This record gives sequence, structure tokens and C-alpha cells, in this order.
Amino acid sequence: MDRKEFMHLLGFSAGSLVVASCLGACSKESGVTPSNVDFTLNLSDSANSALNSNGGSLVKNGVIIGRTTTGAYIAVAAACTHEQTTVQYQANNKRFYCPNHGATFAESGSVTGGPATRALTQYKTELSGTSLRVYS
Repeated sequence: MDRKEFMHLLGFSAGSLVVASCLGACSKESGVTPSNVDFTLNLSDSANSALNSNGGSLVKNGVIIGRTTTGAYIAVAAACTHEQTTVQYQANNKRFYCPNHGATFAESGSVTGGPATRALTQYKTELSGTSLRVYS
């Protein structure tokens, strides 16, 4: 084996190790969950107007906040635990839906249909006047 062939094989081997390492560490089920969630939305701001109607939702700081058909506020991590696609809130179906591969989650964040196998992290909400606090 000459030097050129050796360097070529060495480069290929190193590249293979990097790819294999990333694939092992970057599992599709790793999920991206915001930590230390604690923020407040002013519901009188036009940017948050979707939450003034039952069934509305919006994404803020990696969290999807929805207003159920009965008027309750709910919040879960916005990234699907399968491949981190932003989920959508479907109030009439009382669920969160991932448009990428069709995973579904209950309003509590629990998995109701795959391919996701892990629940969305659920956050607490607290309404005070026109201020909606979302927190861990």
C-alpha cells in the first residue's frame, strides 16, 4: 500500500467513525425539550391573539400553548419527540398532531399514536387578568 492509498483509507475510516458516532448520539427519539420554562404572555397583545379564542394556539420559546374548546389553557413542548417537527394543536380532536409522520399526542402530551414513543413535556399555565404564565 502506498502513502496516497493509506491516506485515502485513513480519511474514509475517520469519516465513517464520525458519522457512526453522530448517528448513535443523535437518536431520532432524543427530543428537544426546553428547560426552565417560565414566561408570561400578554393576551391583549396582537401577537398572542390566537389564544383569545377557544381552539387557538401559538408557539413561543419552544412551547406550544393552546386554548381548548372549553377555554382552558394547555402547554407542551412544541417539538415532536420522534423527529423534532413542530406539532400542531387540533382542538376539535383534543390532541397535538405532528404533520411530519402523523404522531398524535393527547392534550396532556401523552402519546396516542406513533411513530413517537415518548410524551411531549407538559407545562403548567396560570391566567391572571390578561397575563398567561407558562412554567415548569
